[in-house]
Amino acid sequence: MSIKKSQEQVDAWIKNHGVRYFNELTNMAQLTEEVGEVARIIARRYGEQSEKESDKNKDLGEELADVMFVVLCLANQTGTDLETAFQKKLEIKTIRDHDRHHSNDKLKP
Repeated sequence: MSIKKSQEQVDAWIKNHGVRYFNELTNMAQLTEEVGEVARIIARRYGEQSEKESDKNKDLGEELADVMFVVLCLANQTGTDLETAFQKKLEIKTIRDHDRHHSNDKLKP
C-alpha cells in the first residue's frame, strides 16, 4: 500500500471512528509516547536490559504501527504529502550518504 493510500485510510478512520483529529500538540505528545514504547521493547529485547515478564508478549510490529498511525495523522492535519516528502528524502539521502556509508570503517564486516 502506498503512503498516500495510508494517509487516506487514516483520514477515513478518523472521520468514521475518531470524531476528529487530536490537535497537533496532542498528537506530538502521543507520538513521543508511542516511540517510547518501541524504545522499551528494543532496549529490553535486543539491548542489555532484561525483559520484564509483562513486556515479553508486546508486539513490536503493533507498536511500530502505532508510531506510523500518529505520523500519518500529523501529516494529514498539517497538509503534508508524506509520500512526496519521503521520496524526496530518499533522493537526498542517496546522494548525500552513499559514499559516506561505504567509506565508514565502522560499518565494514
